[in-house]
Amino acid sequence: MSPVPSAETVSPTFSVNEAGSVTIIKNSPAPGVEDFYPINNPRIGTPYSKDTYPQNKTIPKVFQPLQIRNTTFKNRIWSPMCQYSATDGHMTDWHLVHLGGFASRGVGPVMLEATAIVPEGRISPECPGIWSDSQIAPMKRIVDFIHGQGTVVGIQLSHAGRKASTLAPWISAAQKATGNKTMVATEEQNGWPTQVVGPSEIPFGDNYPRPKAMKLEDIDALEKAYMDAVERYERPLFYRVSATDWAEVPEQDTNGEWKSWGIKQTIEFSRRLHVEGVDLVDTSSGGNWSDQKIPVGPMYQVPFAESIKQAIPELIVGSVGLITTPQQAEEILCEGKADVVMLGRELLRHVDFPIYAAQELGVVVKPANQYERAWTRMMKPKD
Repeated sequence: MSPVPSAETVSPTFSVNEAGSVTIIKNSPAPGVEDFYPINNPRIGTPYSKDTYPQNKTIPKVFQPLQIRNTTFKNRIWSPMCQYSATDGHMTDWHLVHLGGFASRGVGPVMLEATAIVPEGRISPECPGIWSDSQIAPMKRIVDFIHGQGTVVGIQLSHAGRKASTLAPWISAAQKATGNKTMVATEEQNGWPTQVVGPSEIPFGDNYPRPKAMKLEDIDALEKAYMDAVERYERPLFYRVSATDWAEVPEQDTNGEWKSWGIKQTIEFSRRLHVEGVDLVDTSSGGNWSDQKIPVGPMYQVPFAESIKQAIPELIVGSVGLITTPQQAEEILCEGKADVVMLGRELLRHVDFPIYAAQELGVVVKPANQYERAWTRMMKPKD
């Protein structure tokens, strides 16, 4: 997790010089980045002082900061999501616009999407990676822009396992419409179907690549690839878990034998992760069994996060799963079901969600300087 360069030395939004009786206000730059980005004070998505805005006397939980190690997150609206738009693992201007939009609209941290540690670990041929030094420059450009908006940025390190070398969603949908149901990205589509690996030779589904079973040396090499990606990392460490396979059999039978992956094992796994230094567990579910039947509905995955939080209260827990309104997000946090909310599709639909949420919850937060005039109704002080 990459913290924002300190703005303490440039505390006002504008620097002021007194020239006789005339006040000259200078548009000050954000610190720590080469390009000029006007500094936002407070940071975008941060509540204003209650002295200026009396309605901010009580700050909703979703806009309360969260400290993890040496990093302060300005609010609790977070998001990761894949875009399938990289060139040979290199992030592009699509990522700059996509992720920069979240940073300029007040998301707590911006999370770079699933980023592969080795080429064959990508979900699709168009997923980003971090296995080559040449991938640093385009990624740094995006990170610098995010920092310039006063926003923390993190990255998801990933390996797709037996679901690697598959097609971007819109490509597989277009193929399916022609009668071709395969999810496999072929060599002609820049895929690597013969290099896909997994814990066994069993494919994820009928339309997925058949993986090679990993040997011990393969596991060791993959572990080293993860370590090479992080090197000496002393900042917040998160881990995304699947809390259930959504199998039709119970997690454990009457004899105590484990039959599927579920919340009991997830709690124990999360406890061990915390002991090993993981700061936050991001609780999702599914995606590991092709015959899963998921009962999708509003906040349907929140109970998993709640179970982990109740069992391990000292662990910071994130929740996902059709969280679509500010009221839902606030309820989850206030009732102690999770510490942060992770939004996916809702942020794709509604990039201004943090500012909109503030308006809905009756609190005034900082829009980007360039966008303030669009939020005057929210920013009008109330008695």
